[in-house]
Amino acid sequence: MERGHRKVRVGRVVSDRMDKTVVVEVERLTAHPLYGRRIRRTKRYMAHNEGNQAKLGDLVRIMETRPLSRRKRWRVVEVLEHSEARALAERERVAGEAQAEL
Repeated sequence: MERGHRKVRVGRVVSDRMDKTVVVEVERLTAHPLYGRRIRRTKRYMAHNEGNQAKLGDLVRIMETRPLSRRKRWRVVEVLEHSEARALAERERVAGEAQAEL
């Protein structure tokens, strides 16, 4: 299967406790079969996170790949958006380093 035809999903990292693996929760909207109302459905995928670049709360794009383990069939392609907590911690770290230099 060519890389261009693999399934791609966008979701939020809900767990990053494993080494080189994250759990990504993907949300989709489906219509109720009888009433037609939109229903929010979620599914969790274990994705390979080489280099541990994706952290808890990040918005990531994952792509289907060959089986990497018993439950891992997806890999993180890119981090689309860093979580707010992570960005805040990074700003505090930079500010602390600037204070230490003075």
